[in-house]
Amino acid sequence: MTIGSDHEARELPVIAIVGGGVSGAAVAFHLLQRRSLQPGQLFIFEPRERLGTGLAYDTQDPAHRINVPAAKMSLLPDDLEHFQRWLLERDALAGDEVAVAANGGLFPRRALFGNYINSMIRPFVEDGCVTHVQQGVERIRRSGRGWVITDDAGHEVNVDVLVIATSHPSPLPPRLLQDALADHPRFVADPTKPDVLAAIRADDRVLVVGNGLTSADVIASLELRGHKGPITAISRRGLRSRGHAPVKQELFGDFASHPSRTAVSLLKRVRAAIREAEGEGRSWHGVIDQVRGQGRHLWNALPIEERRRVVRHLRPFWDVHRFRVAPQVEAASEKAIDTGRLEVLAASVASVEATDGIIDCKLRLSRSDRTVERQFDAVVVTTGPGHRGILQSQGWIGELAESGCLAMDQAGLGLACDMQSRALDADGEIVSSLFISGPLARGTFGELMGLPEVIEHAVLVAEQLAGAIDEHADKRDKAYLDSSAA
Repeated sequence: MTIGSDHEARELPVIAIVGGGVSGAAVAFHLLQRRSLQPGQLFIFEPRERLGTGLAYDTQDPAHRINVPAAKMSLLPDDLEHFQRWLLERDALAGDEVAVAANGGLFPRRALFGNYINSMIRPFVEDGCVTHVQQGVERIRRSGRGWVITDDAGHEVNVDVLVIATSHPSPLPPRLLQDALADHPRFVADPTKPDVLAAIRADDRVLVVGNGLTSADVIASLELRGHKGPITAISRRGLRSRGHAPVKQELFGDFASHPSRTAVSLLKRVRAAIREAEGEGRSWHGVIDQVRGQGRHLWNALPIEERRRVVRHLRPFWDVHRFRVAPQVEAASEKAIDTGRLEVLAASVASVEATDGIIDCKLRLSRSDRTVERQFDAVVVTTGPGHRGILQSQGWIGELAESGCLAMDQAGLGLACDMQSRALDADGEIVSSLFISGPLARGTFGELMGLPEVIEHAVLVAEQLAGAIDEHADKRDKAYLDSSAA
């Protein structure tokens, strides 16, 4: 079955958004704030039952919490406290005694933010302005100036404009672990899948590979499940995601007026600003928040080779300061460290072998020739999104890349696009009817992992789509006038 008439014959342009998480739902929401669309004009392909939850906010694990205060999480960039009011008006925090952190910020369970986004987009689904195709995408092919999307059920939809708003790629476990433990019952290669930690027993010795936000979530989830066994968390640098400041910090520093042209210069300026802030009795949080707020300008000022240096050498340090752990989640890790249950090492896996369910690991300590041998009962990989595998993450993305319609950005962080978020093909040329929304565009925009930046970017994409609708209408009217004159 094919939905939609021939691209050239349609009076109204048809738009498809592939991915109905926060990014895709936000693009649709803000487009509908700008233009009235007819039923059958806007499709969102999302296999989950509800739009707006996506991978991050579809979790039902009560240990998972937003890691940004609710007062800074909003679908409306001009009304940052909208989500917090939504929570309070619905008494959504009832029964969650620890939602309020010591610093006064609200850090509710992540599922509530998914509920919030869904509540904002659902009315448009109910009145037919948004068609939710509850299927994954099997393939996408070019057809003239438009696109033909085939979903997992074999249905086809002809569209004029396509928006890729899919989630981060799944983690890519180190090949050493994947080869040795693929069939092990307590090898968790992707902890974002529902209830995968249920296989880990209360007294299991657990190796967590990675020390970022996902690692902290795993440790908090295990504690909530009653896990009592020892945990070893490793990463090459042994850096853990930091927590929030105990009191609100004002922005500090200016990095955009005369942006650095090299990674080293930028690092020196950030370090100098932190020293200056500390000299005034402030914390580093305000400096990092300023860098984050000015991130797009800083990123665009760096030549491509310097961007690559940032990715190779500075990103791990940036990530642990930028992506902060919710206070409740941080407390779980601190408690585990204080009681001796959690050990954090700067190390990597040198060898691994499983015999009768026991996992023998040799860990190579970083900046050292030493190794240590440990035995574990379970291994959880929390290394984060597998960005190097983006083009292979889904079949239809790979096919678009093979046909030349998509390419990796030069920094290797996502899909190539221009400053209007239009995709760039294999030759670097603009694909005018194809847009990239959300974190997959961060190779161009720099800071696109945090919720506020994702929403701002969704607004930009929505504005571009509104312009594309106007352009389509102008062409239609011109064609009508030309035919009338003839």
